Amino acid sequence: MSASSLHAPRDGTIERHELMGGKCYIYKRETDSKYWQVAAYVSGKNFRSTTKCEGFSAAKHFAEEWYLELRGKHVRGELDKLVPVNAEKTFRDAAEQFLHEFAVLTEGQRSPIYVKCHERRLRKYLIPFLGDKPVSQVTAGAIQEYRLDRIAKAKATSKEGKPPARQTMHQEMVALRQTLKTALRHGWLVSLPDMSQPYRQNAKISHRAWFSPAEYRQLYLAAARRAQHPKKERYRYHGEELYDFIIFMANTGLRPDEANRLEYRDVTVVTDHATRERILEIEVRGKRGVGYCKSMPSAVAPFMRLRRRNSGKPNDRIFPNDRHVLLNAILEEEDLKIDREGQRRTAYSLRHTYICLRLMEGADIYQIAKNCRTSVEMIERYYASHIKNQLDAAAINVKRAPRSFEPQDLVSAPPAPRSLPARADGEHPQPGRYPRRKSHRSPNVT
Repeated sequence: MSASSLHAPRDGTIERHELMGGKCYIYKRETDSKYWQVAAYVSGKNFRSTTKCEGFSAAKHFAEEWYLELRGKHVRGELDKLVPVNAEKTFRDAAEQFLHEFAVLTEGQRSPIYVKCHERRLRKYLIPFLGDKPVSQVTAGAIQEYRLDRIAKAKATSKEGKPPARQTMHQEMVALRQTLKTALRHGWLVSLPDMSQPYRQNAKISHRAWFSPAEYRQLYLAAARRAQHPKKERYRYHGEELYDFIIFMANTGLRPDEANRLEYRDVTVVTDHATRERILEIEVRGKRGVGYCKSMPSAVAPFMRLRRRNSGKPNDRIFPNDRHVLLNAILEEEDLKIDREGQRRTAYSLRHTYICLRLMEGADIYQIAKNCRTSVEMIERYYASHIKNQLDAAAINVKRAPRSFEPQDLVSAPPAPRSLPARADGEHPQPGRYPRRKSHRSPNVT
């Protein structure tokens, strides 16, 4: 077989040597690996492998042994069980298949933005680095090389020299894992590689940005001033709406997207049977489907003002306008945009404020979770752990009652001198002699 019949790899090869009379060859690529690769053309199929050797002599010896083993499998009829290189799917093929399936199967269940983000991660980062590799060669080592290359390029292009954020790398690994799972389902891959990140430290649990009672009061007072004295008269309506939005959100715990979908027919003003106070019963439609919420009494007044101001019909949205710009302007003016942990406050922070304030007042955490359509675990992790009222000082500062000590408890008394026991009549037996022990035998009965 001539060397020209061998199918060389498409990517750049910087060095190549033929072996076994041109029946196989070893080569090195430009950027793929520091190891020598070996390839051979047997039974009309091209096979390729890595030698895991950096030196030429060791790689040559490995290649000869590998080729002889390959010929032996061909003679025994075992060669059909191996997957040839030219028939193996690449990572690019798996990625295209995943993107096609993901867009179709998640339609109506996943946000189109989420689907587009996965496509962007694959086409911009993962496919350029791993696209030409066969899926079987996307190993744990190749994934680690991708992480290193991704961090190096991000530092080179960033002005501050920062690596990608932890969440950014996590989402890219999610896209990579989904692609490899697609290859696994179609039989292009035998098993998934180890994708865990080595040398990883436990990530700090960041608490959600919220407003403390003093900060919340500062916020709604600033919004009230802006509503009463707008910078321009045409902004008066928007200022009044923002003020009612802040009070409404901080007393219901709704998510911003849930509030944007809310219509007047979803809200009912009722008198609570247990507290005898007027509250809102809200039928919430959001990412968790349809749920229900019972508000605080303070949410009734802003809702009534909104309905009166907008002459709201049952099918009208309660909050039809975008409040993003005006809210950010007030947060910047009051120096409330960034909390002390460096997190940015948004409209979502009003939901976090509701949860934290309820916990500080001693509300039941399970009822709060049900009312906010979330889980107790999420509240305990991101809210309850940094609320000081969740710590019971009476249960923590327990003091054991002091014990009354006797003198003999502190200083051991010296051992008493050995003496003879006294008799019942008060006289001691003769020195050096012990009294006779009484026999415990039963008397003879005649």
